[in-house]
Amino acid sequence: MIVRILGEGQYRLDDAAFAVVSEIDDRVQAAAEADDAAGFHTMLEELAEAIRSHGSALATDEFVGSDAIVPGPDTSLEETRELLSEQGLIPN
Repeated sequence: MIVRILGEGQYRLDDAAFAVVSEIDDRVQAAAEADDAAGFHTMLEELAEAIRSHGSALATDEFVGSDAIVPGPDTSLEETRELLSEQGLIPN
């Protein structure tokens, strides 16, 4: 799976990385649904960090379609709601 962090770049996630990221994505979704802006931002930062640390960064000249788009950690809850689906930011 290829995930783009807006304003940063793309990362390739293997199955193990996807499992870690998907669990955090569920918490991002829960915080958004609870309208918990502080919890949402904490989880969004954790999600971006998990993608960075468990994924493999793609070269900037490598053009691959993204399977999921994660907003940057400074994105507001309202802005992120436009990207959320029933499956969160990272589709299962």
